[in-house]
Amino acid sequence: MRTDRKLKIIFGLLSVGLLTTLLFKLSNIPGGMILSGLFLGGMMTIGIIIVCLILSGILKSVFKQTSFLTILFITTTISFLAFHYQLYSPTLTIKVPNGYKGEINLVLSNVKDNILTVDSNGIGYLNEWTFNKTYSRPIVEQLDGKNLDKNLVGFNPSTFYGTSIGGGNSIKSLSFEIVPDSVLGQKQYFSVDWTKYVNKKLVLLKEPEKGIESNEATIEIKPE
Repeated sequence: MRTDRKLKIIFGLLSVGLLTTLLFKLSNIPGGMILSGLFLGGMMTIGIIIVCLILSGILKSVFKQTSFLTILFITTTISFLAFHYQLYSPTLTIKVPNGYKGEINLVLSNVKDNILTVDSNGIGYLNEWTFNKTYSRPIVEQLDGKNLDKNLVGFNPSTFYGTSIGGGNSIKSLSFEIVPDSVLGQKQYFSVDWTKYVNKKLVLLKEPEKGIESNEATIEIKPE
């Protein structure tokens, strides 16, 4: 009984702490369509709790000496940890040329190490893991060290990055804008065909033997 009480306290504190930090994290993730990340994530969190209640009831019939509440705290702790991992997003530190204004495109690439010092056309390169996990607002600095946070404009209020779309062999990127001081917070929709400046040898393709498909670099919300 004493061991059960200790487990209940330890995992109870862990579960509540993880749930609190999870809700905070959900308030900062992108949503989909008109729904916020907090709403969508909140629905998933409720689903996790319901599944844990059912699972705990089943496990209680096996571990009869352990209280239902202790089992529930253990299952929710494990589940919340897994959800935290799924929501993890690296905060990228991007370097841009001094005085650069325009669109930044971080291309889905076959590189092992991310290339986050973008070229004069605003192009950098991300490995597949980083590309798929990143949604948080980056740190962006000029080469001279000047911070450009106030000049960054994301895709829309619910998600920072836009994602270029196309077929399996098209060039895909995460994108945002760096705007002049005179139009802070206003998206400028810079109309440059950035895809022609991409190093084609670094583009990650599903079917490399077929080569790169043409794409219009249209933008959609990421993630759905």
